[in-house]
Amino acid sequence: MSLEHAKKAQQPLQQPEKQKQVKVKVHKKRWISTGEKFLYSISTTAVLAASIFFVQFSATTDSLNRDIRSLEKEISQQESQNENLAYQVKELSNPDRILKIAKENGLNIQNSKVKQAGTVSN
Repeated sequence: MSLEHAKKAQQPLQQPEKQKQVKVKVHKKRWISTGEKFLYSISTTAVLAASIFFVQFSATTDSLNRDIRSLEKEISQQESQNENLAYQVKELSNPDRILKIAKENGLNIQNSKVKQAGTVSN
């Protein structure tokens, strides 16, 4: 062993050869590619725009329906007021009432028949 030991001591120390380190590019697989990201963003934008449009459309429709209801209510009130006024016109144009008012104001009617005037047509 001493001979072997001596031989090893005489020999210059050999350095292990340096191995060239080759850098290997590892392509990590992305979870979502850039094309998919673009498509997802476009579709998300389209869905959001459609949602906003539908909400705005329903709000506008609701507003119009409320306006229509209020106008219908005003129309029905005006129609009932017109009917009341038409009834009052018929009541006030009663010939007996007219004769009574005429006598109270001193108008003398000499055996003539009072006729109710008809409506004037154009």
